[in-house]
Amino acid sequence: MTAAAALASRIPGAVLAPDGLPLHVGNPVAEQRRLRRDALVLLPRDVLRLTGPDRLPWLDSITSQAIDRLPAGASAETLVLSPEGRIEHALRLRETGDALWIVVDAGAGDALEAWLTRMRFFKEVGIERPEAVVVGAAGEPAGELAWLDGWPEVAPGGVRYGEPTGEPWRWSEAILTPTEADALDPARFVGTLAADALRIAAGRPALAEVDERTIPHELDWLTTAVHLSKGCYRGQETVAKVHNLGAPPRRVVLLHLDGSQNAPVAPGDVVLRGDAEVGAVTSSAMHDELGPIALAVVKRGTPTDEDLAVRSAEGIAVAAGQQVLVPPTAGHAHRPPRLPRLGAVQRPTR
Repeated sequence: MTAAAALASRIPGAVLAPDGLPLHVGNPVAEQRRLRRDALVLLPRDVLRLTGPDRLPWLDSITSQAIDRLPAGASAETLVLSPEGRIEHALRLRETGDALWIVVDAGAGDALEAWLTRMRFFKEVGIERPEAVVVGAAGEPAGELAWLDGWPEVAPGGVRYGEPTGEPWRWSEAILTPTEADALDPARFVGTLAADALRIAAGRPALAEVDERTIPHELDWLTTAVHLSKGCYRGQETVAKVHNLGAPPRRVVLLHLDGSQNAPVAPGDVVLRGDAEVGAVTSSAMHDELGPIALAVVKRGTPTDEDLAVRSAEGIAVAAGQQVLVPPTAGHAHRPPRLPRLGAVQRPTR
């Protein structure tokens, strides 16, 4: 049993997910209000620790964010992209002066460690997998060693395509030793469903929104995880080309769902415009103020002024109003003017 699962087993009334962490402790809607105050969440995360003098410039050279001069005590976020610019890993970073701590979603640690090891070559970088428990908080961090999320503020070198949802978002993920985690009061914990609801309402992207085709622009992840004027890295050509000359083929939206039919919406459910399939739900939740909500990725050309629908697992079409997060106009930052076609008739201007 992991240290996180051992702590979860002590939380009174917890309903556990298959990974052994609490989905909810009592009413998951009421837990959102507790989480905004001082409650904590056990998160399904893997942790890596990089040491050595080359750790920052080396990781800077192979990921999307400018972190070569990240000061001690600072947090950042960066992405590992494929050569085609598609998202492979999302890294939450905390530099301490003697090490760089990396937090990733549970299950991603092994693949990331293997890739980093292959990319290390002759650099002076140590890669470790310390035993740790990651605890999320919407209030004060649960420990001194914590990643502080910068969303929705635009990081230096980044760009935001859409407007924030208007829902407040303050988030940290503390990296604790098993002993530190064991000292926390189990009664302070709520489930991950509460954290998911707050994240979705804030339009905050996560790996839940990522499939094998996803590029950062589609999720507005250039806000915090990409530096547009740093040096080359894997996938940089696609990032620059789509931002400057093209447009992302899809865009993320926040869906406000009709709850009157009592038909639950889940990740993977198809988003419809009339009878046409235009996307899919990536995350869903019951929010304590907004009601049923979801994040979905839809085709860029989906009209922004039309209501959509989600086809639930039971085949019910659930009405969904869309709140634009990434507008169809995203990209095109430096698209040159189109020249007239050869032989085209030029109409005189008056």
